[in-house]
Amino acid sequence: MISAMHPLRLLLGLSLLGAGAAHAQSNGDAARGAKKYEECAACHSTERGNNNVGPTLHGVLDRKAATLPEYRYSPALRRSNIVWTPQTLDAFIADPQAMVPANRMPYAGMPDAADRADLIAYLQKATQ
Repeated sequence: MISAMHPLRLLLGLSLLGAGAAHAQSNGDAARGAKKYEECAACHSTERGNNNVGPTLHGVLDRKAATLPEYRYSPALRRSNIVWTPQTLDAFIADPQAMVPANRMPYAGMPDAADRADLIAYLQKATQ
């Protein structure tokens, strides 16, 4: 009986996490997110075509991961089939290696959901 309940608990847990992430993202503050972006700016730009150590984040929302032709992505990210949405960005920013093991981004993650919501709110405005 316990093994039959385990998948249900997992699904419930994942749905609650997703609901929490969606709620946090809807309440993000772009001004606070701009401050959080300073951590990202060491490697990423929001300007079109301006790749640094990391790829530009210009137009990142609704873009399939690892598809900018002028940037060399890790094989792991190219195989990921991720489309960057607020939800997938939230999961990736929280723990990049957990979401895409063996990706090349040397970032430990941003554990605070409110900080991620703020950052994503900023990215939604700054990367258009």
